[in-house]
Amino acid sequence: MGPTCSIVYENEPIEKDAMKRPPRKMTDTFLNIRELSISIVPGLIITAGVLFIYQYAIAEGYSEQTTRGMVFTAMIFANVFLCLVNRSFVFSVFESLRNRNKLFPVVIGITLALLFAILYVPACAAFFKVDSLSLRQLCYSVLVAAVSVFWFEVYKWLRYRR
Repeated sequence: MGPTCSIVYENEPIEKDAMKRPPRKMTDTFLNIRELSISIVPGLIITAGVLFIYQYAIAEGYSEQTTRGMVFTAMIFANVFLCLVNRSFVFSVFESLRNRNKLFPVVIGITLALLFAILYVPACAAFFKVDSLSLRQLCYSVLVAAVSVFWFEVYKWLRYRR
C-alpha cells in the first residue's frame, strides 16, 4: 500500500487554498514534530484498531485463519481509508473527492480486488492461510478500520474551523 499510495499522492492536484497559505519559515525543518506526530498518531490508533479486531476474533473463538483474515482486512481497509483522509490535511474527505485524480480509483480498486481475491478465491485463501469472512466479520473489520482512521476528519474539522 505504501508505495502505491505515494504514486497516487504525487498525482494529486494542488489544493485550492495553497496560494492563500503563508509560506513556510526559512528556519523550519521540512519535517517538524507537529508534522511527524500527524503521521505517528494515526499509525498508533490504526495499530490499536487492528489489535482490537485481533482480540475480538480471539474472544469470539474464531479460527486462526479467520482471525488472520479479519486482521488483514482491517489493515487493508485502514490503509485505503488513510489514503482518502490524507489526500488533504485541511479539507474533508468529501471535499477531497471532488479533486480529479485518475490513479486514485484505479489503485484503490486494484487493492480491494486483490483483498477480495485473497479472501474469497480458494487457491489464494489457501496460499495466504486465511478463511473467507462472513458478511458480519467483514463488516466488523471494515467498521474498526473506519473508526481507527476517520477520527482524523473530526480533528481536521476542529483544527480548521477556527
